[in-house]
Amino acid sequence: MTDTAATAGAHFAPDASVEAIADFIAGMLAGGKPRAIAVPGGSTPGPILAALAERKDIGWVDVAVWLTDDRCVPTDHAASNFGLLERSLAATGAALVPLEAGATPPPFDLVWLGMGADGHIASLFPNTDPVADGALEVVQLTPDPLPPEAPFDRLSLTLSALVRARHIMLVLKGADKRKVLDDALSGANDLPIARLLKAAQAPVTIFWSET
Repeated sequence: MTDTAATAGAHFAPDASVEAIADFIAGMLAGGKPRAIAVPGGSTPGPILAALAERKDIGWVDVAVWLTDDRCVPTDHAASNFGLLERSLAATGAALVPLEAGATPPPFDLVWLGMGADGHIASLFPNTDPVADGALEVVQLTPDPLPPEAPFDRLSLTLSALVRARHIMLVLKGADKRKVLDDALSGANDLPIARLLKAAQAPVTIFWSET
């Protein structure tokens, strides 16, 4: 596979290691002024968040950390993305912001997204028919079908909130997801990831690895 991107402003990073991703995020948080970022939950972000928590060059007290999405479960539930956020970053002094339906998030300096094999981003699954000009920026919704590993209603940033970001970062693994992404970049599908890439005005940096 060649690391080319047909969508204007999208490019592949040459190194998708945990260290490279942490360096990229740290660079986005530099500058000594308030920053707001949105991060995903799940298994992939854990090691990256842990690496970030060790960084001494980040002024965490000036950083507000939101979630791109969360499961509608108590924060002490194993499936809670906010619980992961607290376990990973509470000691840094960053402001950790739980998602609430109807909230109005700030324009994010960085939105970090994963992507499912079905092309979903955050908790915007294909059945949710996301649009970039919706009025709400945080919504509660129900994936259909419910993922068996996490069969819960969700809270999610909407496409209109995501595309307001000053920079978007995608982190994904595997050839199956790369095929979905490449099709989205070329306009060959209309999945949520394709709608994001089409509507994004900011640069999009993609960290992809085979495994």
